[in-house]
Amino acid sequence: MDRFDALLSEMDLEFFGTSSHAVSAESAVNMADRKDVFFLDVRSSEETSLLSFPFAVNIPVNEVPKRLEELPTDKLIVVICSSVFRAAMVYTYLRYKGFEQVKGLAAGIEQMAAFLKPGPIFKRKQKA
Repeated sequence: MDRFDALLSEMDLEFFGTSSHAVSAESAVNMADRKDVFFLDVRSSEETSLLSFPFAVNIPVNEVPKRLEELPTDKLIVVICSSVFRAAMVYTYLRYKGFEQVKGLAAGIEQMAAFLKPGPIFKRKQKA
């Protein structure tokens, strides 16, 4: 069995049911300031020109294979996109390439952006 077969074989009900592969939008926003987390935005440059996240590095999905050296191996990588589809593809690709600390955003960027509005930001600051 090759590495990709083994990776897919791990993705059973427990894997998806426990969400060990995913991060919620609220959790992602709460991790934005952490030094041990790297946010990888795999949307196109055109998309990020309309809405970008200052804590994320944009590497469009089609450029990921040739830019792997830009990704840290000592940090949790959280893959984000406008829908879950591209993030899921890149999550699986990175795991296949040997990256162990990878999670995908389990929401669209609209949900993540909602946590960056003044009200939610103010509430987070109050907790700190």
